[in-house]
Amino acid sequence: MEIIYKRDHSYTANDVEELFLSVDWLSGKYPERLKKALDHSGTVITAWTGSRLVGLVNVIDDGELNAYVHYLCVNPEYQSLGIGGELLKQIKEKYRDYLYIIVIAEKEGLNEYYKKNGFEYIDGRYVLAIQNE
Repeated sequence: MEIIYKRDHSYTANDVEELFLSVDWLSGKYPERLKKALDHSGTVITAWTGSRLVGLVNVIDDGELNAYVHYLCVNPEYQSLGIGGELLKQIKEKYRDYLYIIVIAEKEGLNEYYKKNGFEYIDGRYVLAIQNE
């Protein structure tokens, strides 16, 4: 199976809805808003097999020092094929001159995955959030 990586905004609201719901993410319930948010991100890299969106990473950055990996998701049918790792590799390359590339793992099990891909804990840093539903 061939995976094609793209750095354009050729995805549709239906594409991102299917992908995000496949990983049970709340944002998938708002496909039009999700597409608009992705379109306004600093970077979006997508992974495709044929016409199916199977993976995506997006980064919000300040243009100089900090890049925040906001979403990294791969459809469960395509996990363990190296897609997530390739998406992160492309992000690390693009932002290699930034002081920080930051990712927030929303599930404890993902910490090891991100560590395997070069991320590490920084002592004294804590993540706080307000979730408005």
